Amino acid sequence: MNLSQIFAPLISTLWWLIPLLLLVGAIKAFKPYLKGKMGEFAVAVHVKLYLKDHYILLNDLTLPDGEGATTQIDHLLLSPFGVFVIETKNYKGWIFGSERQKQWTQKIYKKSFKFQNPIHQNYKHMKVLEQVLSDILDKDNMHSVIVFMPEAVFKTEMPSNVFRGTAWVDYVQTFQQPVLSEMKLKRIQLRLEKEILEKSWKTNRQHVEDLNQRHNS
Repeated sequence: MNLSQIFAPLISTLWWLIPLLLLVGAIKAFKPYLKGKMGEFAVAVHVKLYLKDHYILLNDLTLPDGEGATTQIDHLLLSPFGVFVIETKNYKGWIFGSERQKQWTQKIYKKSFKFQNPIHQNYKHMKVLEQVLSDILDKDNMHSVIVFMPEAVFKTEMPSNVFRGTAWVDYVQTFQQPVLSEMKLKRIQLRLEKEILEKSWKTNRQHVEDLNQRHNS
């Protein structure tokens, strides 16, 4: 009896394991991406429910940073009251961090994980936007907002622009003085449409490569 005769019954019985393993591998590979998208979707829902008038939400913008790399902004919320640059974090567990720390800590039971301070991360986004919109938008009218999902629990005092769940909406609504005309908002949209990179797997892959290179250096 040769090997093919020996393994043929086994293969015919367990053939379903191959697509199952491929599916499990695919889910594992895409889990961080899907997790991030769920957080971004939640912010989009918040805007639809609580910020219906005067607000325009732009999602997932990848812009060249002027240094040969890219930066990826989760959301831009345009309004007569300013432009809000929103970074979402779909993390659960305990969160420890301060404004000046380079890295924050996520703790789930006895395991701890480090991640980049999202305030610093969003600062990079703000600087790129300053360059892109320098002739249209005063930097004082841009506001950084960090949004964690409700599953996160802050165990240290968070900076004033870091929020959990829908609390960020209340912060945005404190800005009531109009500072941008309808014409300026249209100019901002047109400039961003011109500058943003096309949404594609190639763009996402390039951005991830830029991030890896930046962190390794």
